[in-house]
Amino acid sequence: MSKEVKALEATTKGDFASFNQTIIKRRNLRPDDIAIDIKYCGICHSDVSMVQWQGAHFPMVPGHEISGIVSAVGSEVKDFKPGDRVGVGCFVNSCGKCAACKAGQEQFCEKGTVVVFDSEDYDGTITQGGYSQAIVVKDHFVLHIPDELSLADAAPLLCAGITTYNPLKQYNVGKDSKVAVIGLGGLGHIAVQFAAKMGADVTVFGHSESKRDEAAKFGATSYEILKDPEDFKPLAGQFDFILNTVAVNLDLNNYMPLLKFNGVFCYVGIPSDEIHLNLFSIFGNQANLTASNVGGIAMTQEMLNFAAENDIKPQIEMIGIDDVPEAYQNILDSKVHYRYVIDMSTLK
Repeated sequence: MSKEVKALEATTKGDFASFNQTIIKRRNLRPDDIAIDIKYCGICHSDVSMVQWQGAHFPMVPGHEISGIVSAVGSEVKDFKPGDRVGVGCFVNSCGKCAACKAGQEQFCEKGTVVVFDSEDYDGTITQGGYSQAIVVKDHFVLHIPDELSLADAAPLLCAGITTYNPLKQYNVGKDSKVAVIGLGGLGHIAVQFAAKMGADVTVFGHSESKRDEAAKFGATSYEILKDPEDFKPLAGQFDFILNTVAVNLDLNNYMPLLKFNGVFCYVGIPSDEIHLNLFSIFGNQANLTASNVGGIAMTQEMLNFAAENDIKPQIEMIGIDDVPEAYQNILDSKVHYRYVIDMSTLK
């Protein structure tokens, strides 16, 4: 038998008006499963992209920034109990045996990582995400949410948080680092907080004066508006690490010379178009160009603990379940002020 729960599903690809409330089934507990009553679910730009054009299985229940309370655990679960505050992020299964899994990098599982929604699990079922009352997840993929973090604040950290924390850790950002963050949106405002709390000197690259004061509030020591090629020249050779959090085309030939020798330019905001680079823009400083995926489960737990210890919180706008279609359009139109979070108690 399986449990029926209420959910919000998108029925038609590309049509935000197709969202409707429905009933879905969650599996019965396996020995290593955890059942979670979902309290909040963040909305990520990738949720929008899946409904808009990337998704494969419709109807689809999106959502991969899930926070809630444990309602039951399987017979073999040792590290969780009913009543625990928990989160679920981007993926819910992996083989556990390959080199990537053994290294704590489950997102690169050789068998194929099972994403929390619109993904075929190993038993052939299609996963359904967090826009629902409850979910059942294998214990390895459930995170403890520290008491210092509210469940609402924790939700966006399970994607936006780990997406920005992982590359900062991977490239050893710390107290001697000079870091630039491109964009102060849903990802960027969290990246600035993490980098600043790691001890780095943080500069935000923006496109207008509108977010200068907010950048300082999040921990940035400077704010640069870069529009014309001349704007870049005074910053040449200044940065150890540049994190691009915007999914727009950039002229890399302007940005790469801003790095120190062996510096790193890392994408976490991924544009859909091809990027173009003149190799002479990295020849003089032997700069590195890369992209970063989300982090593994252990890194995600580390991130949550770090956020709790350092009072790092996403700026959220709480919405109800009926507001989701409008929120999706606002994200496309860049009208959201950082991150939307759905109060799942509004799912009736």
